[in-house]
Amino acid sequence: MVQAESNDTAWLFQPEQPLQTQAQGPLAGLRFAVKDNIDVAGWPTTAACPAFARTPAAHATVVQRLLDAGARLQGKTNLDQFACGLNGTRSPYGAVPNAFDPALVSGGSSSGSAVVVARGEVDFSLGTDTAGSGRVPAGLNNIVGLKPSRGLVSAHGVLPAAQSLDCVSIFARTVGLAARVLTQLGAPDPQDPYSRDLPLVRQPFGGHFRFGVPDTLDACDDASRAAFAQAIDQLKALGGTPVTFNYQPFADVADLLYESALVAERYAAIRGFFDKHEVDVIEPVRGIVGRGRGYSAADWCDAQVKLQALSQQARRVWSGIDVMVVPTMPIHVPIAAMQADPVALNRQLGAYTNFVNLLDYAALSVPTGLRSDGLPFGVTLIAPAGMDWPLIELGQRVHHASGLPQGATGQPLPAPEALPLDAPEPRVKLAVVGAHLSGMPLNGQLTERDGRLLQTTTTSADYRFYALPGTTPPKPGLLRVAPGQGAAIVVEVWDMPLRHYGSFVALIPTPLGIGTLELASGERVQGFVCEHLATLGALDITHHGGWRAYMAQAGKPAAALSP
Repeated sequence: MVQAESNDTAWLFQPEQPLQTQAQGPLAGLRFAVKDNIDVAGWPTTAACPAFARTPAAHATVVQRLLDAGARLQGKTNLDQFACGLNGTRSPYGAVPNAFDPALVSGGSSSGSAVVVARGEVDFSLGTDTAGSGRVPAGLNNIVGLKPSRGLVSAHGVLPAAQSLDCVSIFARTVGLAARVLTQLGAPDPQDPYSRDLPLVRQPFGGHFRFGVPDTLDACDDASRAAFAQAIDQLKALGGTPVTFNYQPFADVADLLYESALVAERYAAIRGFFDKHEVDVIEPVRGIVGRGRGYSAADWCDAQVKLQALSQQARRVWSGIDVMVVPTMPIHVPIAAMQADPVALNRQLGAYTNFVNLLDYAALSVPTGLRSDGLPFGVTLIAPAGMDWPLIELGQRVHHASGLPQGATGQPLPAPEALPLDAPEPRVKLAVVGAHLSGMPLNGQLTERDGRLLQTTTTSADYRFYALPGTTPPKPGLLRVAPGQGAAIVVEVWDMPLRHYGSFVALIPTPLGIGTLELASGERVQGFVCEHLATLGALDITHHGGWRAYMAQAGKPAAALSP
């Protein structure tokens, strides 16, 4: 074992002799590196703290599984000490420079693991992620960062940062390769107390999906705001519908990680060493870890209750979205500026990452473009635990739509890879015109069946519209008429799983029914129609152009008019 060249702070250790690996296997021929808080038998694990260094007798589970799959381990990489930081400057071995501009931070704490992938020195690498360490460095270096669901990948043989939250993360230049690595690593391990046999969803989001967008981008600079707007347009082009959500509960969760008794878990992870060797821990890591000693067990309980209360608020967001999309990193920071203001700027880098593990989400950071200053920008796709594969499928589409090169290599992206996914669940489109519109009394019959709003549009100009008497709640009737005798009527087009469609149709009372509607675009979809007999003597409201306009004109109660 030899220490890396002093002028390359991304690497800490590289072997004099390669480790024995399998000649055959699904990852045969691929080179990888591991963050130096992950054990490799016979190699020192320092966690970027020389006084802590120890030499393990066995590989971490993830290392053994990769070697068994035929991958070749090239060495161990630098990190923010004890995986405490998001910037890559908190190491006595030196700051790790960004792969695009050496004056800028590379992100952390998995700094070296990200940079050696971005530079093309290995095919993939392992990092860890507690607060964003597997995502922020990916975003800053134009590569992919996959943070699996907690417990999906074993953390046995990984030095904890906050053990209940830690995840082993995967860096690669393509989503497809990250997915291949996950396939080899994603299995329960009885040696890891937080490992779990997690049921995984394998149905992709498909061609129509709702993606949540934070209502505030206060942490972003102007270049990142503009790049995020471009990323939203890319997602819309892939079939996504943006839905703005209140980000405050997620920001409040993020604050708990370091500003509550939850930080005590960082102290607990290295308590035996820290109590004897506190002076050997660099600042600001020493201050962060040491703060964990000041909390009581009761403080911990209070923090957990607050986390659960905020989790309840966060869960409500998911009723309206399929996937969440946030900027991976809001700013690029010069190394000198980070060293001058290490706490505030580090917090800003984690503005859209710190909440993810606390809320038990899976996440995938993918490059989406270059900012106006030519620096990398990416977004993180987030979904509840077990949704790793839908995120990967969507992430691969997003990444390949970007037209970016691989990392800092200048090489174009290869063709997308086949993924182990099930066929998309069949869904049926349905146009609604009255009480099932968004915010109307019967809209819940759609949403409780996983109905998703696709668009608001109009029918063709061949329909007449009636207010049906004696219906509760009030309902309209839509009737197709001869060309030239009707008008276009506002409709919402929803879709729902085919398996729920029958139970929905069974709720529709006469004289209404489901037929085929023609939209203004010429597309034909299922939709609400009315028996002709019921329209005789009914109030013709065609001139209003839609149910909302009629209800507003008729002065109905506010509850019926809510958007």
